Amino acid sequence: MTATTRRRGAAAVLDHWHRADEGRREWLGAGLATGPADRETAERILTRFYLRQGRGRPGFTWVNSPAAALPHRTGIPGHDDLHAWLRPDPPAGRPPIAVDLAASWSRLRAALDEAAVHPDLEPTRKLRKGDKPWPVLPPVPALEAGVPLRVVLQQSVRDALRSVLMHGVALPVRAALGPPATLPICWYGQQDAPWIAHHDVLRALGLSRPAPRDAAHLDEWAALARATGWWWPGEEVCVLVERPARIGPVTLPDDPLAPPVRATVEYRDGSLFR
Repeated sequence: MTATTRRRGAAAVLDHWHRADEGRREWLGAGLATGPADRETAERILTRFYLRQGRGRPGFTWVNSPAAALPHRTGIPGHDDLHAWLRPDPPAGRPPIAVDLAASWSRLRAALDEAAVHPDLEPTRKLRKGDKPWPVLPPVPALEAGVPLRVVLQQSVRDALRSVLMHGVALPVRAALGPPATLPICWYGQQDAPWIAHHDVLRALGLSRPAPRDAAHLDEWAALARATGWWWPGEEVCVLVERPARIGPVTLPDDPLAPPVRATVEYRDGSLFR
C-alpha cells in the first residue's frame, strides 16, 4: 500500500466518523425527546410485531409513567420467566408473546451484526499475540492511532448512547420501580436507540448491507423508538408509556471511559426520578 493510498484511506475513515457523529446526535435527540408520543405509529408497528408472531392485534393501554404501567403487568412474564423459556427444557405450551418478541429481536440483532462487512471497518494492521489491545480514546484520536472504525463506532455510537440513555436514564428509573425479579419484561422505546442507532449509522454509511427483510425490521424498530417511550407486551394488551415531560441535563461523552451521568427524569404524571 502506497503512502498516497494510506492517506486516502485515512481520509475516508475520518469522513465516515464525521457522518456517524451526525447520526448519533440525531439519535441522542430521539432518545431524549419529550414531546407527546406518536401513538398511531407506535400502535401500527406493535400490531405488526404481534401479527408476525401469530397473534391478533392487541389492545393498547397508554399511561403517563413507568410506575403507572405496573398495575397493568398481569400476565407479562419477568426475566426469570424469560430465562426459563430459553433453557433446553422450556415449560410446556406456547411461549408468551414477550418471549417470542425477545427471540425475534435477538435474531434481528445477530443478523445485523453479520451484515456489517466492509473493508473500511477493518484494521489496517491485525493485532498479533503479545500486542497491546487497541487504545480507548476519543473518536478522532482513536482513528489517528489506527483503532479500527468498527471499534470506534461501537465505542462512540452504540456504547456512548448506551451510557447516556440506558445507564443515565432508563436503568436508574427501572431500578427505582423495584427489584429486577419483580418487574415484567419491557422494551424502552426511545431509549432503545443505542443498538438501533449503531446499525442505522452503519447502513447509512454504506458499511452494512442487511438483507431486505432485516432492513425493513430495523426500520420498524427505528420508527418505534422515535414514536414512544417504554412498552410492555402482554398477550391481549400492550401497555405503553408516554415520553417523559423532562430529561436532563444530558450530553454525549467525548471520552469512551467517562462514567455515565444520571439524568433527572420527570414524567407527565409528575413522577420524578433523580
